[in-house]
Amino acid sequence: MNYTKKLFYTYIVTRFDKLTPSQNTTLEELILDCAVVDDSSLQRLAIVKMIKDHPNLRLAAQYNNAIETKNGLLETKVDLIFLDIEMPILTGFDLLDDLVHKPQIIFVTGKTKYAYKAFNYNAIDYLRKPLTKDRFLNAVHKAINLHRLKTEGNVEDDDYIFVKSNLKKKKVFLNDLKFIEALGDYVKLVTYNEPIIVLSTMKAFEAQLPADRFMRIHKSYIINMDKVEKYNSRNIEIEGDKIPLSRHKKTKLMEALSR
Repeated sequence: MNYTKKLFYTYIVTRFDKLTPSQNTTLEELILDCAVVDDSSLQRLAIVKMIKDHPNLRLAAQYNNAIETKNGLLETKVDLIFLDIEMPILTGFDLLDDLVHKPQIIFVTGKTKYAYKAFNYNAIDYLRKPLTKDRFLNAVHKAINLHRLKTEGNVEDDDYIFVKSNLKKKKVFLNDLKFIEALGDYVKLVTYNEPIIVLSTMKAFEAQLPADRFMRIHKSYIINMDKVEKYNSRNIEIEGDKIPLSRHKKTKLMEALSR
């Protein structure tokens, strides 16, 4: 990854893509074709409206059951599906089991009990009904980021780790992981969704992460270097969060960000 640094009183780091201008897709140009699958016409209407209001989304199709969806996707290519789980005859999970080529999936359902199973299907997010605009935008943001990284060839479909939290295993996509904070005998994973608390030492958790993307910049913090927006001699900033930077880690961080 390439960065420019403005060295005044602080070091300001802005990320640029490796791709050439002809290959690079700006956010304004990126469009995800979407399908909405829900047996409730009112729920479909609510999601369709949010899709139409989003500059990076385009409605390609809407379906009221899994069978109709399976047949429709044979002719209509989509990048992202907003998928209900509880539907007549076949569930959303049944639909995904039958699809050979799976788009990105955002589950939209009224029940929380399917959340763990949903992440076994590599779901981008799991949204509760009634859908709020903030949660919708947050989920779409993750889908756009993952689509861009896959398009640019920087991430694989298996780019995730499993962690154990509250006696359950959770799948965490590395692109969703902003930073990790030490909390005594636990670590807190700060993601674009909710924070996840895991029983682990920082050293043990650091060993699970790819060293070319994650760095321990402080005894209590590991950061995703792809998410760094700016930094100075004392802290770095990720999505508005200021994280302390150890003095002896500054040079190593600058070298890593400038590669």
